[in-house]
Amino acid sequence: MKYSDKQEKLIKAFKALLKQERFGSQAEIVTALQAQSFDNINQSKVSRMLSKFGAVRTRNAKMEMVYCLPAELGVPTVSSQLKILVIDIDHNESMIVIHTSPGAAQLIARLLDSLGKAEGILGTIAGDDTIFITPTQSSRIVEVYVAIKDLFDLS
Repeated sequence: MKYSDKQEKLIKAFKALLKQERFGSQAEIVTALQAQSFDNINQSKVSRMLSKFGAVRTRNAKMEMVYCLPAELGVPTVSSQLKILVIDIDHNESMIVIHTSPGAAQLIARLLDSLGKAEGILGTIAGDDTIFITPTQSSRIVEVYVAIKDLFDLS
């Protein structure tokens, strides 16, 4: 089986799991994918997939916090208007700063806030065209910075 076929099957299985709205941790998603014979999956890959597809933690019908793919936020894609709104991303030892087109910062910040602590984002502050992002741990700043750049294809 070609790599692209395996990747496609993994993505399909990943999205199907999130639609079940019963996985509250990345470890649970890893275990479920491994049970479906995706042996090379780990927490890091699941974390990147959650970011890539815009997954958020929200309450399900049982009021449990679970990962899901929200329709209302939309997921940034190559053709998405959200990606073209992000102009630059930079960081120092304590904060990540995103520059956007005028008026776009709050929309982008809302998306980033929905990723939340599980993805290393403690919180955001958005103005008109600038977003300040504080990581959950300053030691993870580069990891969070790279994940955000990947989310908006600014690698």
